[in-house]
Amino acid sequence: MKISYRWLSRHVDLAGLAPQDVANDLTLHTAEVEGLHAFAPVLERVVVGHVLERAKHPDADKLSVCRVDVGTAGGATEPLQIVCGAPNVAGGQRVAVALAGTELPGDVKIKKSKIRGVESNGMICSERELGLGDEHNGIWVLPEGAHVGKAVLASTELLGAPGVASALDWVIEIDNKSLTHRPDLWGHRGFARELQAIRGAALKPLALDLAALSKRAGAGAPFAVRVDSPACLRYLALELDGVANGRSPDWLRFLLLAVGQRPIDVLVDVSNFVMLDLGQPNHVFDRRNLPKRSIEVRQARASESLTTLDGVARALEPADLLICSGDAPVALAGVMGGDACKVAPDTASILLEVASFQPAVVRRTAQRLALRTDASARFEKNLAPTLAGEAVAHFANVLAELQPGVRIASPLADAGQWKDPARTLALRPARVRALLGHDVDDARIEQILGRLDLGVTKRTPTEWDVRIPSIRATKDLAIEQDLVEEVGRIIGYGAIPERPLVAPIAPAPRDERRELVRALQDRLSGTHAFHETLSYSFLPQALGDKLGVLGESFVEVVNPVSEGWQRVRRSVATSLLGLLEPNLLHASEIRVYEVGKAYLPERANEHGEPLELHELALVLAQPKPAADARYDAGALQRLKAIVEDALRDAGRPASRWLASSDGAPPWAHPKRCAVAQLERAGSTSIVASLAELNPHTARALGVSADVAVASLWIDALVAAPRTARRYAALPKFPGTLVDVALSVPTARAAAEVEGAIRSAGKDLVRTLRLFDLYEFDSPAGEKAGAGRKSLAYAVELVAEGRTLAEKDTQRFLERLAREAEALGGELRRA
Repeated sequence: MKISYRWLSRHVDLAGLAPQDVANDLTLHTAEVEGLHAFAPVLERVVVGHVLERAKHPDADKLSVCRVDVGTAGGATEPLQIVCGAPNVAGGQRVAVALAGTELPGDVKIKKSKIRGVESNGMICSERELGLGDEHNGIWVLPEGAHVGKAVLASTELLGAPGVASALDWVIEIDNKSLTHRPDLWGHRGFARELQAIRGAALKPLALDLAALSKRAGAGAPFAVRVDSPACLRYLALELDGVANGRSPDWLRFLLLAVGQRPIDVLVDVSNFVMLDLGQPNHVFDRRNLPKRSIEVRQARASESLTTLDGVARALEPADLLICSGDAPVALAGVMGGDACKVAPDTASILLEVASFQPAVVRRTAQRLALRTDASARFEKNLAPTLAGEAVAHFANVLAELQPGVRIASPLADAGQWKDPARTLALRPARVRALLGHDVDDARIEQILGRLDLGVTKRTPTEWDVRIPSIRATKDLAIEQDLVEEVGRIIGYGAIPERPLVAPIAPAPRDERRELVRALQDRLSGTHAFHETLSYSFLPQALGDKLGVLGESFVEVVNPVSEGWQRVRRSVATSLLGLLEPNLLHASEIRVYEVGKAYLPERANEHGEPLELHELALVLAQPKPAADARYDAGALQRLKAIVEDALRDAGRPASRWLASSDGAPPWAHPKRCAVAQLERAGSTSIVASLAELNPHTARALGVSADVAVASLWIDALVAAPRTARRYAALPKFPGTLVDVALSVPTARAAAEVEGAIRSAGKDLVRTLRLFDLYEFDSPAGEKAGAGRKSLAYAVELVAEGRTLAEKDTQRFLERLAREAEALGGELRRA
């Protein structure tokens, strides 16, 4: 947002306060200033000239040879001869002259030259050549009172306003993000109030009522206005006659130019001036083009359209709010007016609209149509309905000041269901001192609140009531802490002395979930070299189709971030699977995991909220192992070992793995999936799942690698007590290593075989490691037999207090043979 220093001086006395001081004050106390630069500094280098005479160029029909008096500017001792191509140059005019050596915007340097054989000693400038606007049809004709020979800026009040001293204007650029919560700061009057509070400068009065014009108001009925939508809180309509449209005075044009607003004509310029002055948008209709002498505010109908002021025909939706005359739309509420009723050069009577709209309605329409305007930006900030009444009066008074013949044609129409948002907040001065950490006395607090136009009523010496005006009550000041912040920022946080922090130090409460997740993250990222990812919680439709999960129920968002992204994922693993194909283009092995949330709508609570699952998902992708590779070279076996290690390190070692496809997702291999169980205190819970990627899904994803996927259920792991780590002393006596192989039915789980080995060991088994596996469909499978498998283990036997003898090993093998028979198998012997 751009603020004009000269414009501010219309509202507050800036005597002795440089633009740099204003910018510094606003940065420290109100909002961040992003830039400060002079407006039209070229006017300090261009002088006022008096055209003594104009003659036709002897060799060019469209050129004129002028004698121009510039006084003693540039060392001149006599009038200068200047060749000019403007059609409107004439003798007797005061003009802006760029002497030889003057630099104009666009790196144009004026030199003495001959134009079609005639010497020219400068340039008579247009507004466009001076960077003051787009006007290029002729030279800039200055008022007759401009002082010949002086700089344009120093010789006239062209760039100022009535009652404002002539000086170079400065533009202060404010960071818009700093103003989002301050609707009152979207106009110059709001920043003037800030300077009043910061500096104690007197705020100049502003006529914000129609008292002066009421004496010449028409006696007819008010303009008919009907509000049929709750999205319009208030609608004011005022008929004005005696209007003469045309060029605005220079002081108004240049104030608008300084803040980046293009001057158009006096009616549009006054409308924009009021918006930028008070922060309240408004709109002017040419009354003769309104279909009826009535206004209706309603929602748009399906298939309705409106051609806006920019000449674009826009298709409307029922969510859009329209301003209609009769039944014909004439404006898009809060965004832009219609082209059919815009003012024209011959407009003589107007209808002024000033309204208050619901911010969300305006914002949705502006975003949908990609039509964000100065008006919509302000309505989105939740303007107070009371501001509309002030803006009506301000517009009428400014226009009447420029055109004394303007009169009110009928009484002001005021429609809508609205209420003044002004409120009262309780404030305790002691609370101000406590939160700021600064011993500011009551008188100083009351003074600051008064400068901010916040009225104070003292119920008791320690409890005050603070009256919040309408312009600060819609979005800004709502709780006591807001008032404390107001006091603090006006004092200046840099003025509050530093104090050492004195407070009891207490350890943070232990968060078991956080500790568990951190332990898993550290183990996976450190020991196992996995990369952590962070994905959106949405499941794209294209990915869901490839994974075959679109038939399941999903939580869906109403306004998705992109088309096809309305579904919220049921599993974090699906997000990781979508990363496989692009990442495998750059690496042969992928190790990624993500800690996130998934949602199951079919398991909603009594409030209709879906079940939220806290999940750690892992994906391991690698080249497919060779046919003669070890049994545990595949991604599934490797990922199982990684999951087991991570769980063990986190203090929740899995008790057993069970092959199970119950509840397995469609993308999982139905015959190569399992779940990990954890037993604690007599209860069993599933804490992890493991699966190989279904070959059909892999082809759909464009993946040819060996892929395994695992999910760790954080909620179940947190619920399980943590196994405390204890020191285990090294054995005092040497152990015995025994290799055993058991042939069992294929249906027997490895966990059952390991249980049998430990049972046969009678507390002698210290470590147990599977090192070989034969199955019927493997190259060596016939050794095990059809429908059977052979599992070979390296077993370490250790006894406390003695060295094991050969007979101990034999007894172990005999017991193991009996355990194997109980499993329907046998102990294989050489």
